[in-house]
Amino acid sequence: QVQLVESGGGLVQPGGSLRLSCAASGFILDYYAVGWFRQAPGKEREGVSCISSSDGSTNYADSVKGRFTLSRDNAKNTLYLQMNSLKPEDTAVYYCATDWGHDCSGFKGDYWGQGTQVTVSS
Repeated sequence: QVQLVESGGGLVQPGGSLRLSCAASGFILDYYAVGWFRQAPGKEREGVSCISSSDGSTNYADSVKGRFTLSRDNAKNTLYLQMNSLKPEDTAVYYCATDWGHDCSGFKGDYWGQGTQVTVSS
């Protein structure tokens, strides 16, 4: 069964950190481009970061560059998103996703997990 299961969300104060995890099952994570999207209440889904399977390159939304880091543990078949210097505007449900392609160019992420809530508030 193909599945993506996110975890690691929670409530954190501004300036704090969280690490999100995405455990994949039923397929090999590093065979495909995978990444993270987020959706805040009343807003459209936003691409956060993606890692390519063809060359391992990563990209980030301008809003998170320098604060978020995407990584992949192939032995654990798990994707991570380290989030530092969190801001209230980072509050959203974060989804791990793939579109079964190999590059992040035009990444649609149209297969995703159940999501994990991140709330940044004092």
